[in-house]
Amino acid sequence: MNILGKEKNFLGLEPEHSALDSAEIAIVSAPYEHTVSYGGGTGRGPEAILAASHFVEFWDEEFRCELAFEKGITTIAPLQFGSAVDEAALAMIEAQVGELMDKGKFVATLGGEHTISRATIKAHFDRIPGLTVLQIDAHSDLRESYEGSRWSHACVLSRVLEFLPPRQLVQAGIRAQCREEHARIEGDGIHTFYGWEIRQGVYGQSWKERVLDACGDAVYITFDIDGLDPSIMPSTGTPEPGGLLWDETVQLLKLIGKHRRIVGCDLVELAPVEGNPGPDFLAAKLVSKMLNAAFPGR
Repeated sequence: MNILGKEKNFLGLEPEHSALDSAEIAIVSAPYEHTVSYGGGTGRGPEAILAASHFVEFWDEEFRCELAFEKGITTIAPLQFGSAVDEAALAMIEAQVGELMDKGKFVATLGGEHTISRATIKAHFDRIPGLTVLQIDAHSDLRESYEGSRWSHACVLSRVLEFLPPRQLVQAGIRAQCREEHARIEGDGIHTFYGWEIRQGVYGQSWKERVLDACGDAVYITFDIDGLDPSIMPSTGTPEPGGLLWDETVQLLKLIGKHRRIVGCDLVELAPVEGNPGPDFLAAKLVSKMLNAAFPGR
């Protein structure tokens, strides 16, 4: 398994803090883009995040740590999909994530379109009993098929629910779906916290606590970057108004990390825009925040 050196790895780390054997955290790059349905460019997301991460400070004053130096972070060379699509591409991702988990690594995966999360979640589900999936997203992604494909990014959580019990799925920030997705959420008992409910104060100030209460002990976070409001994250294929803002997002991550066990994560659907590097940097810093939230006790 090849790893990236300081010039291209996450945070620009020296070998002593990024070696595969000693690092406790592994970054996987899955630049898979096959079924985007509006704006494209998600295949360039992982590389843009890694490049922007070189300007993220090692010290996090909010978490009071330098996680990269305390735990070590190795960055695996990007997966090369060639002609592999759908199940074949997902098998490649699942194999790499599973191999790293079997080495004892905490794995964070950078996408690519959201389809990749079926593979990363399955690797965690097979190894961690009672897994909860926390999906931060603008879209439910619960269609059975979309534009003729069961493997579309719009169907990824339907593919996850082929093995994950529906009540072990928690969604936050949802604000775009079809009628059938809404019916499935209500019929299957999926915990969904809609964007309009959050923004209009349906839960008062306690929506983050309600999300926490819906999660079991072991939580995998799949974070579609369009879960954030387009005012702070315009670089994504389908930016939906009414999304989450930075501080409340980090507060949610901190709350989950403090009271639950974050066991893995992914960040998907960044579509970099040339000449506007701000969203790339935000995405890189968000990855850093998710990692810090996952190691609260250090």
